[in-house]
Amino acid sequence: MTSQTTVADAAPEQPVPEPRKGLRGHPWLTLISVAIGVMMVALDGTIVAIANPAIQKDLGASLADVQWITNGYLLALAVALITAGKLGDRFGHRQTFLIGIAGFALASGAIGLSGSVALVIVFRVLQGLFGALLMPAALGLLRATFPAEKLNMAIGIWGMVIGASTAAGPIVGGLLVEHVNWQSVFFINVPVGAIALVLGLVILKDHRAKNAAKSFDIPGIVLLSGAMFFLIWALINEQKWGGWGETKTLLFLGLAIVAFAVFAFWETKVKEPLIPLSMFRSVPLSAGTILMVLMAFSFMGGLFFVTFYLQNVHGMSPVDSGLHLLPLTAMMIVASPIAGALITKLGPRVPLVGGMVLTAVACFGMSSLSSDSGNLGMSIWFALLGLGLAPVMVGATEVIVGNAPLEHSGVAGGLQQAAMQVGGSLGTAVLGAVMASRVNNDLPGKWAGAGLPKLPPEQMSKVSDAVAVGVGPVPPKTPPQIAQQITSVAHDTFVSGMGFAFTVSGIVAVIAAVVALFTKRGANAEAGAGVGHI
Repeated sequence: MTSQTTVADAAPEQPVPEPRKGLRGHPWLTLISVAIGVMMVALDGTIVAIANPAIQKDLGASLADVQWITNGYLLALAVALITAGKLGDRFGHRQTFLIGIAGFALASGAIGLSGSVALVIVFRVLQGLFGALLMPAALGLLRATFPAEKLNMAIGIWGMVIGASTAAGPIVGGLLVEHVNWQSVFFINVPVGAIALVLGLVILKDHRAKNAAKSFDIPGIVLLSGAMFFLIWALINEQKWGGWGETKTLLFLGLAIVAFAVFAFWETKVKEPLIPLSMFRSVPLSAGTILMVLMAFSFMGGLFFVTFYLQNVHGMSPVDSGLHLLPLTAMMIVASPIAGALITKLGPRVPLVGGMVLTAVACFGMSSLSSDSGNLGMSIWFALLGLGLAPVMVGATEVIVGNAPLEHSGVAGGLQQAAMQVGGSLGTAVLGAVMASRVNNDLPGKWAGAGLPKLPPEQMSKVSDAVAVGVGPVPPKTPPQIAQQITSVAHDTFVSGMGFAFTVSGIVAVIAAVVALFTKRGANAEAGAGVGHI
């Protein structure tokens, strides 16, 4: 039996939903409806990166402006996720999902019509806020609609959609930018959003738990939002500010810690808290949250370098680099539903541990890639990474959402998504710092060893910045032989740094495998009333 079945048996006053025969509230039709909306948001997370150079050129934007196109979206999404989940718990997940879909599609259309980078950034922030509304609501709808014995399979397909959409972003974005224009990257969300909205109006059924809070924890919302803002802001700007030891970075990290501490204290005092801390007495829920952070650290942080490796070292176009990631996408598509079935049969522990072990093996394997590695070697490691990630995406999500009280399923969905955002941001920031450090240490020696002319410190620093993303900084009118030497040194140094970064990712994945050992089913029943029943 699954953990949900155990918990439901312990609390018969909240029966597990049964499949319906009609359209309204039908579990599998509900899954299709929410999957289309989630696909739109997940695709947008990676598709826009391909469009950034075209936006920069067309609107005359600075590098900082282009960074804000991504960072504004990320900040809004990460800060608002848990609060948005609470809104779903209070007013119904159907309502918040439909508002999120409509708002996200309209904001996307507005970006395509924008004539300035400032407007693009403003509407990207709105995209993030509306995306935060619909992501936790999607999980809340699945949790409330599916019977316990089928929930793992549903979340498996849901995870498959997210993984496939995320990996497909560079391919779709590359095709649209190359053959249409950068605006089409955003306009595509309008018809997709319209389809999801119509399906949602016809199919989705409102579910509200009997014990849902009747008031809002406004101070809790402010404190948590502030803490998330300080944390994500520090992670986004750490490299620009000069590293982890710089005053500004330490200041914002310190503010985040203080805000989280005050938030935790406040939640123990308020009558209806934003996040009932008693939820974390559940071993699976706490372990699942940590696991999601560590998984996103390894996956998103490592994937950040893969795109530079494929495009700048191997010279692939955005479309070609996306196609080379198809083994990762395909394996997630195939493995996610299978992982859901295995988790239903075996429980979460074995698939989660096995998934993180495979992820670690893939990361260690990718640390061995060189500047002339062939397609077969890359494909093997990408496929193994997808195979490892699938059970973790499914299992950790099920552990978090499935073990939370039904009246807090929206908060749990927001917690799951927030954990992914924090983990991904942390992975990108930490591994970026690892890469920069390795490049700064190795580049001067490799540069001198190749017989290239010595550069002053300021110029070498600029060269290091280019090498850290795999670019060979060849000045104009450089003789071909010297240009080849510069490019070779740059690529060798980048690959060395990438290998070290993937080694760190592998170590983090091993730690995640240990955390996965603490997952188990039936945690709510064991924790008793302090955690709450569904």
